[in-house]
Amino acid sequence: MTLPTQAQAVLAPPARAAIFLVVTVRSGAEGDVLDLLADVPGLTRSVGFREPELQLSCVVGIGARLWDRLYDSPRPAGLHPLPVFAGTEHAAVSTPGDLLFHLRAQRFDLCFELASQLMNRLDGRADVADEVHGFRYFDERDLLGFVDGTENPAGAAAAAAVFVGDEDPAFAGSSYVVVQKYRHDMTAWNALPVEEQERAIGRSKLSDIEMPDAVKPANSHVALNTIEDEDGNQRQIVRDNLPFGSVGSKEFGTYFIGYAATPDVIEQMLTNMFVGNPPGTHDRILDFSTAVTGTLFFVPTLDFLDDPSARPGAPAAEPDPPGAPPATEATTTESITTESTTTEPPRADGSLGIGSLRGSTS
Repeated sequence: MTLPTQAQAVLAPPARAAIFLVVTVRSGAEGDVLDLLADVPGLTRSVGFREPELQLSCVVGIGARLWDRLYDSPRPAGLHPLPVFAGTEHAAVSTPGDLLFHLRAQRFDLCFELASQLMNRLDGRADVADEVHGFRYFDERDLLGFVDGTENPAGAAAAAAVFVGDEDPAFAGSSYVVVQKYRHDMTAWNALPVEEQERAIGRSKLSDIEMPDAVKPANSHVALNTIEDEDGNQRQIVRDNLPFGSVGSKEFGTYFIGYAATPDVIEQMLTNMFVGNPPGTHDRILDFSTAVTGTLFFVPTLDFLDDPSARPGAPAAEPDPPGAPPATEATTTESITTESTTTEPPRADGSLGIGSLRGSTS
């Protein structure tokens, strides 16, 4: 599969900095949101033109409930609120989100400027549900000390993994994306011997070499996130995770962001991680890492976002899958606590304390 000419920048090069911005749209602002969605490519070009070598990009995702408010057409085949994945010990939450802005560049100031421009347009029209400032950590490692994204496909394999094709021709060239904010219990993790950390991940910490199947634990992160189809072929996604951290509040973690041509492959990964495969064998990493957000978005093509005929509509919403929160639920990252998180007050934006966009929505 070749790269669609009108696809958003899903397969942008790895960046040194990113802002992950999830917002909820206020009632009555649908028309303004449609206008902004059409203008996002132009705003990105205007900001990025100052430093083109820094590769600023922005991917926009639309949540299921906002789709029903924006468009008269049915939702794309795989678009729905992210279900809750609950095992006997851990659960992946489902939290509100109407729009995702995934901003990437080789320097943070470009991301911040573009995010500011976007939120200026949404002032009084949307509220920030979650804002995380991500950074590249040494040789693309997470804060647990392991290289992240090793198994990402490249080239044609990456395009096939993330872009909708003939299975949903009306939305060919689009994509789906799941985001989750994971908080790490670094004290407990660092208390583990390196050998135990490697068994939890399924890779060598220093060399990043995957363990042989014969010795790799069945509840390791690598084992449970390897998904195969009925023919034994691995089903792939493209991750662009980044660490985040706040030294003052001692809140550290990984922002997971996974793109796929259909969300069921990511949902199977989450089932394996939280419920287990077989059930009861949850991902060992979850004993040290807690999911505090979780949202699914659809990533339309650029020509779809620019379609001037799209106008707000309110068709009857499709039933939500079991476990999804009701439309009026106000689940927030601040309301979720677990034993593995610190008792010190967390920064809600997951930033390093170098600026927040929340004030622009008041």
